[in-house]
Amino acid sequence: MAGAKRRERMSLRGLGWMLLLAGAVIAAGGALFLLAPRVPWLGHLPGDIHYRGKHTEFHFPLTSCLLVSVLLTVLLNILVRLLRR
Repeated sequence: MAGAKRRERMSLRGLGWMLLLAGAVIAAGGALFLLAPRVPWLGHLPGDIHYRGKHTEFHFPLTSCLLVSVLLTVLLNILVRLLRR
């Protein structure tokens, strides 16, 4: 019976850490959304697709997406390597 309580306590502890991590990720995402308008070049790089017709407008920030993807990949790889130590 003691083993079952210990496993339950360990699973709740893991759940607590997952909830804290999820909250931190959501908070970081919110901060990015608040700070994104202050970066004037984001979405206006060469390679970003802009089309403006008579009654339509289309914007796809291809280069900006690639840049953000590369930056996040590098940052997350560094973070994972630091946490594995």
